[in-house]
Amino acid sequence: MKKAIRTTPLLIIMVCLMAWPLLARAADTHSGQTSGPGAAVFKIPFEFKAAGKKIPAGEYWFGFNQAGKLILRQTASGKELELQVLEKLSPPEQPPAEPRLVFDEVGDFAPSYTEYFTVYVLSEIWLSGQDGFLVHITKSQHKEKTVTGTAVK
Repeated sequence: MKKAIRTTPLLIIMVCLMAWPLLARAADTHSGQTSGPGAAVFKIPFEFKAAGKKIPAGEYWFGFNQAGKLILRQTASGKELELQVLEKLSPPEQPPAEPRLVFDEVGDFAPSYTEYFTVYVLSEIWLSGQDGFLVHITKSQHKEKTVTGTAVK
């Protein structure tokens, strides 16, 4: 019986070490975040619109949930927003190394009609190693602003 008592702590440690990768994967699954290529984190320094909603400036994770839907997640609060992909975009011949977001920069006189506001609307998402995703089309004249991010592995 003494041998069983001596080996029990070693057995517990071995089981914990073997279970660690499974627990880490379960945490990713619970958060809805898939690991691997195709996810990125961006620090967006301005308020913007995405999927028809106003989104505050901050740090955001872009990637795919378990259902394969493209989402953005505010890293501070964990709030998620599903993005509708209008079209897949083919990458240019020389794709940039880092992931990037493209915003349409448009003007708006609302709500006061006396002041001119700049509004940024998320239009394209380019994640590492994948085609781009068109999520909004601005038909009026506009400028583009690009924000680069960091790929998540």
